[in-house]
Amino acid sequence: MIQRDKREGGAVLRIVLDAPKANILDSAMIRAIGGALEADVEAGTKLIVFEGAGKHFCFGASVEEHRRDAAPAMLAAFHGLFRQLARLAVPTCAIVRGQCLGGGLELAAYCTFLVATPEARLGQPEIKLAVFPPMASLLLPWRLGGGAALDLCVTGRSVDAAEAQRMGLVNAVTDDPEAWVSALFAESLRPTSASSLRFAERAARADLMRRLERDLPELERLYLDELMTTHDANEGIAAFLERRAPQHRNA
Repeated sequence: MIQRDKREGGAVLRIVLDAPKANILDSAMIRAIGGALEADVEAGTKLIVFEGAGKHFCFGASVEEHRRDAAPAMLAAFHGLFRQLARLAVPTCAIVRGQCLGGGLELAAYCTFLVATPEARLGQPEIKLAVFPPMASLLLPWRLGGGAALDLCVTGRSVDAAEAQRMGLVNAVTDDPEAWVSALFAESLRPTSASSLRFAERAARADLMRRLERDLPELERLYLDELMTTHDANEGIAAFLERRAPQHRNA
């Protein structure tokens, strides 16, 4: 489900989402990532790199697990992954090729650094299923500002790598993201104390961490207790799974 390896004497942990072509973040994938973080992050780890196997980073979280009966467990596991990353406070980098959508973009956007290839497409298409992305609703305003976050979350559109870079979502666009990450590590991270990097992550993310603690539970409640009681949210998910057009009632 995932590949993992340690490089630079354990200073770099690479986690590859390995279920092409979509690399869907289902419950098994999320558990595997959490297990790798628990087992393989060491005191000297200075960078965690996420990438997708094959042509794409990730098409998002499992739509099947968005159904009303499965959504509480899905959100708990998915948001638990971000809480785990917050506790570890190790710098992170996403290498994005191809499609990076939904939960995949939430994971990539959480990372300290995001490098994309020119053909990459990034978006939060949840509204097209008549739902919204709780984590992105909290994370993207912090990272991009309210206007860009509203654009992505309300329209559900995907943007190319160049536009994502102009938004401030992507740090670099390059045909050779591996070389970019290697240079980043060599120039900025390898010479630095691993423990000091974690303090820097905690300090720079202090406002986001407060939002995670204070606001994410409320967004989870809004999703589970209000959104998922509506006809249209359940219809949007069902229509996607049944490969048909949704019949919205606007309620």
